[in-house]
Amino acid sequence: MQQRNFSHYLIILLKGIAMGAADVVPGVSGGTIAFISGIYEELLSSISGINIANFKLLKKEGFKAAWKAINGNFLLALLSGIFISIVSLAKLISWLLENKPILVWSFFFGLVLASILYVAKQLTKWNAVTIILLMLGAIAAYFITTLQPAISESSSLLFFFFAGALAICAMILPGISGSFILVLLGAYKPVLDAIHNRDVKLLGVVAFGAVVGLLSFSKVLRWLFDHHKNYTLAVLTGFILGSLNKIWPWKETLTWRINSHGVKVPFNEQSVSPFSFEGDSQLMMAIILSIIGFAVIILLEKLANISNKV
Repeated sequence: MQQRNFSHYLIILLKGIAMGAADVVPGVSGGTIAFISGIYEELLSSISGINIANFKLLKKEGFKAAWKAINGNFLLALLSGIFISIVSLAKLISWLLENKPILVWSFFFGLVLASILYVAKQLTKWNAVTIILLMLGAIAAYFITTLQPAISESSSLLFFFFAGALAICAMILPGISGSFILVLLGAYKPVLDAIHNRDVKLLGVVAFGAVVGLLSFSKVLRWLFDHHKNYTLAVLTGFILGSLNKIWPWKETLTWRINSHGVKVPFNEQSVSPFSFEGDSQLMMAIILSIIGFAVIILLEKLANISNKV
């Protein structure tokens, strides 16, 4: 692993905060932020390093050798940033999504749109297979965004274990949002409430499921990047492209439901044109925030290039 000083780890911490902020929003993937900021493959390698061989190394050569083998300083800095972001921003982003949804989605729409261009630039070879895989990825992601969320907002601890495992798999996959998977499963609101209420038991079960899912899925992704990187990038580009439907700022609510707190909330929505949107479309401000979101990705790319040269 490369030698790093405090400033490098501070930048990684900030990237973790950005990933955490994205992961709180149902429709935006922290994996996309990791990819854009230039740490995605290192993240997969580091997570994949948490295995039986390194546990044996811990017993044989001690903590320091095992910590170095799993790139522990990198993981600690990144996960600390993600944790800080989720705990501190969950309430704010929930409020923004409830009170300023068009503006929030506009910002993230611009951010994800720029992400598509960035990931597509990483493709070294375009051919029929690459294009087909990109299209299949886009179709799959689009289909996922059209699924109706589960009605139930409470279930067994075993359910939350599997919800955590599935969500973390999506969370590290660019274009697929872990929090959106929680929405589809009907687990998003209970998990968000658990964060607000410091429900250690439920959060612990979700976290354990996430650890199991993360350790398993990261190895699959690592193998794909090692053996079929170009094709994997094509699928990921398609995933991000297809996910745009979920974060389109203007939605028409088709059906409503009553949540566990007795509040009427949208259940099934479809994307509409801002010109046919009922109510204030906030079009000018939405365009400005989309441009800002787009610019953020360009800035992250520049910072990643600078940090890679240091």
